[in-house]
Amino acid sequence: MKAMIINEFGDSNVFTAAEIAKPEVKPGHILVKVAATSVNTVDTMIRQMGESLAPLSPALPGVLGMDFAGTVEAVGDDVTGFAVGDDVYGCAGGLADLQGALAQYMLADAKLVAHKPKSISMREAAALPLVGITAYEGLARAGVSKGQKVLVHGGAGGVGHIALQLAKYFGGDVYATGGGEKQSALIENLGATPINYKSETVADYVKAHTQGAGFDVVYDSIGGANLLNSFDAAALNGQVATTVSMAEIDLTTAHFKGLSLHVVFMLIPMLHNHKREQHGEILTRLAEIVDAGELTPIVDELHFSLEEIGKAHDRLASGKGMGKVVVSI
Repeated sequence: MKAMIINEFGDSNVFTAAEIAKPEVKPGHILVKVAATSVNTVDTMIRQMGESLAPLSPALPGVLGMDFAGTVEAVGDDVTGFAVGDDVYGCAGGLADLQGALAQYMLADAKLVAHKPKSISMREAAALPLVGITAYEGLARAGVSKGQKVLVHGGAGGVGHIALQLAKYFGGDVYATGGGEKQSALIENLGATPINYKSETVADYVKAHTQGAGFDVVYDSIGGANLLNSFDAAALNGQVATTVSMAEIDLTTAHFKGLSLHVVFMLIPMLHNHKREQHGEILTRLAEIVDAGELTPIVDELHFSLEEIGKAHDRLASGKGMGKVVVSI
């Protein structure tokens, strides 16, 4: 089968077209004919940093690509709920010893997969798994509920644009930061109140939108040093969820506000074969929310083919894309 492989770690030019063996289905798994995949920041990090990101990095030559949407080609023993011909989506490879989605076929643990939302395309479905699971898990752990004021940092980004829609679906009064008119327009179109972090300080928007009390829940998809802004924006005894906590930061504000910090690392089930069924369950729930018209994954306007995966990585790295960068297989 056709695939784009990497023989070394480095810049976006490391991808090479190759013919590799088509996977054979095995118990507990399904074989998927891949229609589309999307590019996540972690994909670019693995490609660039390689061995320094162990245990995430695959052995070389490797096939990257975590997210996918496609059609079931074969079903392994002990698998229930899926049949040949079903349209499915998931996040099930592209790291460690799991072959990724940058190929015509992909073997996936059935626990990590769900039926594709019926109301959206394969390209849109491929944009959703990693960011959808990440957003859902963080909001669930933070206990978002009706009437709460919720702040999403990075509301026009991959995780952020899903988190703000889900927070609204769960009943929150949602606000989201963005960096300009285009991002603010997307945030507003998705149902949240936009905040331009370049022109408004944390104190400004906390005063304007919460009368100085702070937000009940802050979902920080930027993380790192921005966590300090999240602590400042949170209410007393508030909840902060983040996708990036690899930083040395002062927790004094978090302490005196009595904040709870939730770190979301959604790759744990794939890496450690730990509670993988929870990802399938979340994807099933997300499909229901999509088909109810309450969640729309945004796909970047530029189209990329399998052979153009390097350009797709560059597009994500440029910061010019809106929503998710998707590659058609």
